Amino acid sequence: MSSTIIPFGPQHPVLPEPLHIRLVMEDEKIVEAIPAIGYVHRGLEKLTETKDFTQNVYIVERVCGICSVMHAMAYCQGIEELMNIVVPDRAKFLRVIWAELHRIHSHLLWLGLLADAFGFESLFMQVWRDREKVMDIMEETAGARVVISANAIGGTRRDLSKEQMVKINLTIDEIKHDLEQVESVFLNNYTVKHRLVGRGILTKADAIELCAVGPMARASGISMDLRTTGYSAYGQLDFEPVLHNDGDNYARTYVRLKEIYQSIDLIKQAISKIPEGEHLVPVKGMPPKGEVISRVEQPRGEVLYYLRANGTKNLERLRLRTPTFANIPSLMKMLPGSQLSDVPLLILTIDPCISCTER
Repeated sequence: MSSTIIPFGPQHPVLPEPLHIRLVMEDEKIVEAIPAIGYVHRGLEKLTETKDFTQNVYIVERVCGICSVMHAMAYCQGIEELMNIVVPDRAKFLRVIWAELHRIHSHLLWLGLLADAFGFESLFMQVWRDREKVMDIMEETAGARVVISANAIGGTRRDLSKEQMVKINLTIDEIKHDLEQVESVFLNNYTVKHRLVGRGILTKADAIELCAVGPMARASGISMDLRTTGYSAYGQLDFEPVLHNDGDNYARTYVRLKEIYQSIDLIKQAISKIPEGEHLVPVKGMPPKGEVISRVEQPRGEVLYYLRANGTKNLERLRLRTPTFANIPSLMKMLPGSQLSDVPLLILTIDPCISCTER
């Protein structure tokens, strides 16, 4: 049987990410997938070597807007470890609150795109309406809707008042109520299940071998969530990783949807337990020296920062590995054997972010 090579991307009506994959087809069946990335390389890692280590907080936030808070958190935690800075307890809880708001924002964005891929336009608008509520919170508490620049070396640039925390609680209660109204469409609708169940299967063994991270790994039954290591204030909050064992498109949808409820609960816990005190300590002493690895759980999975400093104001090296980069090998494993009609949804279920993959 003769084979045909079909290019998927970098522009595609379903997938708003510049990912290019060459699909080797036999009739409608995919027999091989060959990725080609590099369309949005911006040289941000090299840029960080030319800027002051305090200015780099703003640069790493622009690796990816949706998870900008987590990028800044990972970077700041690395510098704080190198400089032996003790972050105030209040700042740790504030970091968790903003991080989980970003996780809700990211997962709601993804659910909206999934609904749009199915052609459920009203569902898409309903989900993104709740995403707007999260972005309104970030605008009111940090002055921006996406890249909020809340983190700083030594803590957080901003604090939250009691009135703001009350409003956050009320807003996430609204989001939880709204999500409960549409949850059954994502999990029980016949059309959705027909397109998701049993499609794009990544077994637990393959997920381990290919180093899948985040919801990709947890949807294949791997209990791996860096928040359980207790960084920031997560060690003082009660939660368990959301898991599913089927490893298909439906399982990944289930995990991300349930993680929204988990994030809402974590925010409520953080607000109820947040201590009084300072939220930022001054950065004193010599510039950072040494090397460190800092890891944080982003909405898409683990982000890893490697920092090397030589005692000057400029870093000698900054290297980061983002979760989409780690999950692309799993995607290449899942595509062969799939039908061409399943490709857009299958790629969408890894929640790709090519912007932060290529930087």
